[in-house]
Amino acid sequence: MSDVMFGLLAETFLHPGSGQSDGAIDLKVAREAVTGYPYIPGSAVKGALRAAMCDGGGEHKGHVDAAFGQVDGAGSVLVSDARLLLLPVRSLTRAYLWLTCPLILERLRRDLERAGLKGGDVPTLTVDRGKALTGITGRIFLEDRLFEADISKLPPAIPEVIGQLIADDGARGRLSDQLCIISNHDFRWFAENALPVQARNVLDPATKASNNLWYEESLPPDTLLYMTLTARGSADETGRTAVAGFVEGQKFLQFGGNETVGQGWVRAGRYPQPAPEGGR
Repeated sequence: MSDVMFGLLAETFLHPGSGQSDGAIDLKVAREAVTGYPYIPGSAVKGALRAAMCDGGGEHKGHVDAAFGQVDGAGSVLVSDARLLLLPVRSLTRAYLWLTCPLILERLRRDLERAGLKGGDVPTLTVDRGKALTGITGRIFLEDRLFEADISKLPPAIPEVIGQLIADDGARGRLSDQLCIISNHDFRWFAENALPVQARNVLDPATKASNNLWYEESLPPDTLLYMTLTARGSADETGRTAVAGFVEGQKFLQFGGNETVGQGWVRAGRYPQPAPEGGR
């Protein structure tokens, strides 16, 4: 039996907070320390799933403690980080373009293999700085940076595999027309500098003067992340099956902060490939 992988397509802004400030931005999103890529830590994903199952009540609530553990014991389900796969970035060429890079695609292929899922023929890619593998012809503007499009080297297997993690038909249908693979170096710049920053304020109720102005960073709508659920050790797969069934049965889930201002909603899509023999 394989692990279960879900794609998480952001329907709203998403703020997986780091609890740290940096320069002019008071609340940044969580980032991987080495790559600088935004992500949702597994502990945050696990907490959100546990809360959602508790709120759901019924048969789901009965699996919560066994699946996620209690103070004196670990649960039977391993919940991974939600890793970044596609980052929407402003463009003069389209409403936006979905960016990814060879390193992220390599990690997706390895995660699919580790999960015992077939990932198709996703090749190892090399992209030069300033170039973009895409189906778009001509020049491509991303933010205020110009890229040279290369339509001859975009492997068709890549949008096919990524598309299986997008639960919405409309978004999946746009993928081939908006996908750009840029170099690891260029992608890191966008991951660090191209996220939306929103100003929030607390006003004095009498005078309406500002009492506290702060700036928050977030992931934009249509960001695509993915996560896996694994049965722990030799434990039976009842907990993993229960959690996966719950996620699959939910149209939307909420992750990260700012829930009360409408942020954090994602659409979960289960990677549909059946487990091959010999998978975990």
